[in-house]
Amino acid sequence: VGAMAAEGDAFLRARGRTLTAFRQDDEYQWKGPFYFIQGADPQFGLMKAWAVGDTNNGDDEWGEEIKLAEQAVQAINKLNPKPKFFVLCGDLIHGMPGTQWRKDQEQDLKNVLKNTDQDIPLVFVSGNHDIGNTPTRETIDNYCKNWGDDYFSFWVGGVFFLVLNSQLHFDSSKCPELKQAQDVWLNEQLAVAEKHKCKHIIVFQHIPLFLRKPDEDHDYFNLEKSVRQEIMEKFHKAGIKAVFSGHYHRNAGGFYRGLEMVVSSAIGCQLGEDPHGLRVVVVTDEKIVHKYYSLNELSSQGIEKELLDMLAKQN
Repeated sequence: VGAMAAEGDAFLRARGRTLTAFRQDDEYQWKGPFYFIQGADPQFGLMKAWAVGDTNNGDDEWGEEIKLAEQAVQAINKLNPKPKFFVLCGDLIHGMPGTQWRKDQEQDLKNVLKNTDQDIPLVFVSGNHDIGNTPTRETIDNYCKNWGDDYFSFWVGGVFFLVLNSQLHFDSSKCPELKQAQDVWLNEQLAVAEKHKCKHIIVFQHIPLFLRKPDEDHDYFNLEKSVRQEIMEKFHKAGIKAVFSGHYHRNAGGFYRGLEMVVSSAIGCQLGEDPHGLRVVVVTDEKIVHKYYSLNELSSQGIEKELLDMLAKQN
């Protein structure tokens, strides 16, 4: 069992709606600045599917994505000091539930990710390709067996993190009771955060609330306007500082009344002009500062001095 259990454990740390990698009691207190790495959309299979113009079943090769994910892991492992965690904001693979190459894509991604430094916990966020555009109880259960809970919260050094299943806000028509359960849970979590007087609250989800402006029209890459408005208002009232997401395969973002929406481009297939990359997010006493690095930059140069200086400042 040994090796297999250990490997499985790295992918199933989100259990019981929290992250077992961090001991909650130790993490309520602010202990000074830290940073984490955000990646999104490794999406094994999309590059080939996009190139041949068949996004439904053209995803039978993903060698290119394997190389990029390996480069991401190597770049992260070299960083000093180490990041607190590495969060992947959804679309781990391209194959939708029930499609032909899905299991192979998942296994190949796990084979790459299990080389991540043992001291850097992996945090997984469910994307539309992971659970389907219209998820069901079955597709969500299947995801949870492979990657851990589809939504959960955890504390790191006085900062409260929420991982949400944004697909339930996009289309919950086949599992309305699951959307309702997440909504109830979220309200409870925000009440907990208020009670503990956390330093910051940060949210991870796959689909952005919006790409550039809070009142932009709804399309495939953002949430429907009335749903978005309700969530933004709830987040604003709770004092949430930032929402980090992927899905767009380009960098984007904007503000809603002090809430920052950060949209990070992909590790995998680029749909715009951005390089394959990762985002470095530094959390200080006062603020949340972030910068997107290409994989090449991060591999060869690491984090720039300005951000390292912020980490060195003890409060």
